[in-house]
Amino acid sequence: QVQLVESGGGSVQTGGSLGLSCAASGQSYTGSSMGWFRQAPGREREGVACSDVAGNIRYASDVKGRFTVSKDNDTHSLFLQMNNLKPEDSAMYYCAAPIICMYGRHIDTFSWTVWGQGTQVIVSS
Repeated sequence: QVQLVESGGGSVQTGGSLGLSCAASGQSYTGSSMGWFRQAPGREREGVACSDVAGNIRYASDVKGRFTVSKDNDTHSLFLQMNNLKPEDSAMYYCAAPIICMYGRHIDTFSWTVWGQGTQVIVSS
């Protein structure tokens, strides 16, 4: 059974930092793109950051320069370091794989994309 399990998250004040981790088990994800998505109440889910098969990184424009995504192929893990957090970053964050992580395209998913259970990030002003 394929599983993605997120950890990290929590509550911080504006300007603070948080780190998220995603551990994949049940299937090797070394051959697929992985990414982070978020969804705030009343808003659509959006792609935040991703790492493709070759290790190329993509970011949503509103997190570029503040968030850093990395992947460890040996442990099948994906990480998201979030710095200079803003209240608008508050959302449930999800790890997902495989995903669409391509230059010039929004970070997106397939119908068969597997999701983690999500982890909450709250940024207070």
